[in-house]
Amino acid sequence: MISRLPLDEQLAALRATLSRNPTLLAVLGRAAGLALPGWYLTAGCLFQTVWNVTTGRPPEQGIKDYDLFYFDAGDLSWEAEDRAVQAGREAFAGIPAEVEIRNEARVHLWYEGKFGTPCPPHLSTEAAIDTFAATTCCLGVRLEPGGRWRVYAPHGLADVFALTLRPNPVLAPREVYETKAARWRGAWPELRVIPWPEATRGETR
Repeated sequence: MISRLPLDEQLAALRATLSRNPTLLAVLGRAAGLALPGWYLTAGCLFQTVWNVTTGRPPEQGIKDYDLFYFDAGDLSWEAEDRAVQAGREAFAGIPAEVEIRNEARVHLWYEGKFGTPCPPHLSTEAAIDTFAATTCCLGVRLEPGGRWRVYAPHGLADVFALTLRPNPVLAPREVYETKAARWRGAWPELRVIPWPEATRGETR
């Protein structure tokens, strides 16, 4: 069982598993060419690929989009972020999936309006990944010079391989976690969903 392997073996298993998704590999390769500061491919495209492979589904099944985060605090304007989005649109042309590019230095400008919870400014892409609604989702991968994979997984990989969804009540409201959990459980009924803890800092009511 991969979730019980030593971490170095889990990392090797992660790369082998993600490499079975050709769209993910194509996005990784082209994203490296964009040279966005502090970039990671992150979120659903990663852990959902693992869930698919682990449960014997096609690697790309149910993956809605591919999230590409970067961090540039030098220019917080939408126009600067849009330039990165447009460059990505050209770079990812022909890839059979939507690639969503977002500057995580700007998240605090719009997060409360969307989710109803204030978001302190992130200090890095890694800090942004730390705030995902589930610890299981806190995962990022990028290609570095020489083809080396850099993996950011602050909560490890055991839950990802064990199909366990664990809440992360540091920023996202409870309803965000529960809505995502219900949707993912519908697509991957094998998921074990751990309930949101009571009276946490992430509560909004």
